[in-house]
Amino acid sequence: MSLSGGMDSTALLMRMLADGYDVTCITYDYGQKHSVEIERAKANIAYLLEQGINVGHIVIDLNSAMGSLNSALTTDGIDVPEGHYESEQMKQTVVPNRNAIFTSIMYGHALSISESEKTDVVIALGVHSGDHEIYPDCRPEFYESLEGAFSIGNWGSERVSLHLPYISGDKSTILVDANDSISSLGLDFDTVFRNTNTSYNPDDSGRSSGKSGADVERILAFHSIGRKDPVQYIEGWDSALSGAQSAQREHEESS
Repeated sequence: MSLSGGMDSTALLMRMLADGYDVTCITYDYGQKHSVEIERAKANIAYLLEQGINVGHIVIDLNSAMGSLNSALTTDGIDVPEGHYESEQMKQTVVPNRNAIFTSIMYGHALSISESEKTDVVIALGVHSGDHEIYPDCRPEFYESLEGAFSIGNWGSERVSLHLPYISGDKSTILVDANDSISSLGLDFDTVFRNTNTSYNPDDSGRSSGKSGADVERILAFHSIGRKDPVQYIEGWDSALSGAQSAQREHEESS
C-alpha cells in the first residue's frame, strides 16, 4: 500500500492491519514541500513496531524523476493556495500524473511479491470522494482504466488487484473507520494521528498551517466526529477550526 504519512493513507494502514493483511508500505519522496509527512510515516511505523506490529516500509526517492513536474506542491516560486479544498485554485496542487506513477511502481512491487511468494497481492490506496473534484487521478474510472492497462501489460496480473476501500467515502467516514480499526488493534487514536501530516504548507517545525485546502478538509472532518485533531497547528486548534469553518462558509456562498 501507499503510505504518504497523511491522514487517509494512515487510516488505510490501520484498516489493512485490522483486516489481517501482511502489509508492505511504500512512501514516496518526490520533492514535496510538505516532506515532514515522510518523517510522520516513519514515526507511525516505529510506533506499530513498539506495539508488536511489524510492517514493511520502503521509502522511494523520486526527486530526480518528478523534479520537472510543475505543481504548487513541488515547484519553488509557486505558493500553496489557501481556502476550501474544492475551490478552483486548489488545482494548483495537482502534481501531473502523480498517482499513475505511484501506482505503476506499486504494481511492479506487487507482481514481484506475488511471483516470489506465490501469493495473491492487493494494492491498497486511500483515495476518497473528496479528492474527485480537484484530482482526476483519484477518480474510480481512472483506476479502472489503469488496472485494465496493467493487467494487459503484465504476466501474472491475475494475482494482483487494486483495493480502494474509501473511494466512495469522505474524510469523516475515513476517521470513523480508523477509530474502529485502531480500537480493534489496541492502539491509541491520538498517537496514530499525531504521527501524520495533511498540511501542504507546514512551518519549519512541522506544525500545520490550518489554511491550505487539505488542512481545511481535515479540520472539518475531525470536528464532524467530535474530536480535536492531535497534530499541532501554528495558531492552535481553536483558531484552525474557526478558519476552516469560515473557509467552508465562503465556499458555500460562492457556489
